Amino acid sequence: MKLYLLIILAGCFPFSSIAQDATEIIRKADNKFQGEKSSISTMTMIVKRPKWDRTIVFKTWTRGRDYALTLILEPAKEKGQSFLKVKNEMWNWNPTISRMIKLPPSMLSQGWMGSDYTNDDLLRESSLVNDYTHKIIGSETIGGTDCWKIELLPKENAAVVWGKIIKWISRDDFDQLRTEYYDEDGVLMRTEIASDIKSMDNRLIPTRFEIIPADKPDNRTIVILNEIRFNVPIQESFFTQQNMKQVK
Repeated sequence: MKLYLLIILAGCFPFSSIAQDATEIIRKADNKFQGEKSSISTMTMIVKRPKWDRTIVFKTWTRGRDYALTLILEPAKEKGQSFLKVKNEMWNWNPTISRMIKLPPSMLSQGWMGSDYTNDDLLRESSLVNDYTHKIIGSETIGGTDCWKIELLPKENAAVVWGKIIKWISRDDFDQLRTEYYDEDGVLMRTEIASDIKSMDNRLIPTRFEIIPADKPDNRTIVILNEIRFNVPIQESFFTQQNMKQVK
């Protein structure tokens, strides 16, 4: 939901080694979320607005960092809609109108399914490790957990959305417990908080993710990880436009 929020939750595993510098910490934290061969997960997204709430249940299949397919299970009016990511391209299939749409770069900043997560979050076109420089700027406690506070600044000519990112990463398990996203002028745009660490498929991982836009503090999007299985055999041939129309 960071949908890819869908990808954001794929493949968490523990690390016991001590990071030597900021880049190594970011590398280990990033690998913890995206370092597995494959995953199958079911999640619930709750979009909260001052006058209404909306709940979406979806299932996601991933293979490494380059392939992901997401199927909407609920609500009924959007059931069967699917999203496909293949490397740096993304498509949407809408069975109600029998239409396949390739998402252009201009749509990457738009909210996914009306949430505070963007299509770019799902695509994750930029790399936290390769597209940013990293600097430890402090040490703080988040929910009783000691964390490194790390600043990420985009490298010159890097194709990224954010002008600056600050992450709080737990010292013991390399969990990204809090992330702040800033625009090019250094203005805070949104905050993401990860919590509710539980055992999923014999791994301790965050199972609740919340996005809060800075300019609309009464709005938020919550993603709850209901179930996940790691390293399930999934072939590249699964991730096709044809399969988007028939996957269940």
